[in-house]
Amino acid sequence: MRRAVFAHRIARVFAPLALSCTAWAEVPAAPAVESIGLTVSDLERSVAFFRDVLTFELLSEEEHSGAVHEALEGVFGLRTRVARMRLGGEEIELTEYLAPEGRPIPLDSRSNDGWFQHIAIIVSDMDAAYAHLRKHRVRHASSGPQRLPDWNPNAGGIEAFYFKDEDGHVLEVLTFPAGKGDPKWHRLERDSKHLFLGIDHTAIVVADTERSLAFYRDVLGLQVAGASENHGTEQEHLNNVFGARLRITALRGSSGPGIEFLEYLAPSDGRPFPLDARANDLLHWETRLAVGALDAIEVRLLAADALFLSAGAVKLAPGWAGLAVRDPDGHALELRGSQLARPR
Repeated sequence: MRRAVFAHRIARVFAPLALSCTAWAEVPAAPAVESIGLTVSDLERSVAFFRDVLTFELLSEEEHSGAVHEALEGVFGLRTRVARMRLGGEEIELTEYLAPEGRPIPLDSRSNDGWFQHIAIIVSDMDAAYAHLRKHRVRHASSGPQRLPDWNPNAGGIEAFYFKDEDGHVLEVLTFPAGKGDPKWHRLERDSKHLFLGIDHTAIVVADTERSLAFYRDVLGLQVAGASENHGTEQEHLNNVFGARLRITALRGSSGPGIEFLEYLAPSDGRPFPLDARANDLLHWETRLAVGALDAIEVRLLAADALFLSAGAVKLAPGWAGLAVRDPDGHALELRGSQLARPR
């Protein structure tokens, strides 16, 4: 492990030179947002919650250990149990660390803290979804469902509600009015008999939208899909943050859920992402991206001085590798793609 980390530090020195080569300097094609991962304390309990309350389908369960997974996640001595689940066309991964155990989500977490992240689940009927969640006695994060006001041209008519899973991860149910959101959700609302339809996006708190765009758009290749500035009593009660005024920016990859930036213009008392957070802590989420040539992305990340969780690109199979990094605010991403020979 030490040798790999040392080699990766050396690579940082030469990354700008490598990036100057034309073949490696091109802006990458938009990656696919393959899935969203979160760390849980009890896999059976979390699988039951997502399956029985939110109607996710269990696809697989695996157990991981060994040097490859330690290098990828940046956690020594790990043994994990991982469940992959699907809702509509989107997937999540739930990971329980049998060893080493991590820390719980801080009890006083708020929606403007830097570690905030959620997934937004589209529902066909907000009133029915809220009644269903109340029946299952979910914990509220919002005071109740909120309809954003019509004076906001980009968000007016959207209905949303925040709640928590068994570990305290925040989740959202969401409906779009006609003319807003991905048209596929309106088709599913008409044609599907299901209440929970799929995952529209994952949202993350960011301190500086322009800095985050430089990372997600310019380095990773995601594309801006929309923007809004939200405030007022409805937004305050949705986020449960008095005086909330948010700059919201939506990005999309080539497929999969979007990634949404939540920059709190006010209030400014949100706490930063813990510097000592690790993948086995329950506040850990991972946005999983499928990229083309991982080597090229790695060089771009090194040149951008990204914080790596993994010891560089970790070989997973012949010609296939993965790496894990943090964005400028501390949110984790895992990228997987083909590993090619570097230019000499």
